Amino acid sequence: MQPPAPPVAAGASPLPPPPTVSSQPSPSPPPSLASLSTRPVTTTRRQLLVSAGGLLLITAAGGARAAAAATGGQQGGPLVGYDGPVVTEADRAASEAVSRRVGEAVGLLELGRELQARGEFSQALASFTRVVREYADLALSEYARVGRALVLYEIGDRDESIAEMEDVSIALKGYPEIHAALAAALYADKHAALLAENQFAIATLLDPHYTDLAYVRDTKHWPPSLVASLHDFITLS
Repeated sequence: MQPPAPPVAAGASPLPPPPTVSSQPSPSPPPSLASLSTRPVTTTRRQLLVSAGGLLLITAAGGARAAAAATGGQQGGPLVGYDGPVVTEADRAASEAVSRRVGEAVGLLELGRELQARGEFSQALASFTRVVREYADLALSEYARVGRALVLYEIGDRDESIAEMEDVSIALKGYPEIHAALAAALYADKHAALLAENQFAIATLLDPHYTDLAYVRDTKHWPPSLVASLHDFITLS
């Protein structure tokens, strides 16, 4: 119940009514750090992908500008900033020279083997010797030394032939033909049965065909004297 208004004197203006106080809710306090940390993250995968894609594009554009600046703005060719030939003329000429020499050496090696198969041992020796002397820097010259040693056993000095076989058996260790030939020569000419057995064991372990005299005579085209020495070794005669 409101108190009665005071009396107003004659000729005076009435006083305004006192302001009314309305009850309003108090403002909520600012969010705390704990509440912020528990607020769910609303960033989506799409936003992350878009942001990452934009960063990659900016990085790639900057790298391209840096590469263009480093190369003076030159472009083209398989490599960025490189417009020269991959292989120079000197490299190409050197490669062709090596290929030509390899082809010549292979031709002489095959010729020597054909001559050996026909029994033309002097000509075969000349062909093998030419490969050994003129193409010593090529790995296939060692196989020419094998043919040279076999032919020397037939028409040349057998001591020289055996020395060549021993040397090549080290350079081509594991090549069965040279081990089998050395076994036959060591047994027949040096009477070194134990050394011959060791060499023949290596040969036959790698290729059992060398126990067959027909194989070395008709397939490998060994000279007749070396076939006879292998026969003596196999039969222990």
